[in-house]
Amino acid sequence: MRVVAKRTLREFWERYPDAEDALKAWFSETEVSIWRNPADIKEKYRSASILRDSRVVFNICGNKYRLVVKVSYLNGLVLIRFIGTHKEYDVTDVEVV
Repeated sequence: MRVVAKRTLREFWERYPDAEDALKAWFSETEVSIWRNPADIKEKYRSASILRDSRVVFNICGNKYRLVVKVSYLNGLVLIRFIGTHKEYDVTDVEVV
């Protein structure tokens, strides 16, 4: 899968350094993955939440942070839609970001 845009992740871990290792690991794992459907994601990330419109929520740092992506399974793209604290996530409509 090709992740768009790593810069968003980097900017986040610059503000929250404790998230850096987890986000780098997620990025590296995702870049070498082939996701054809949501089940492929759940196989690797059991705590991931599958939403409508090909969106997926990943728990980062033991659920301290949330990463929301939109997956284009046919094109092999993962678009970063939101990264934030749990509190920020709670007030964000992640199905439209």
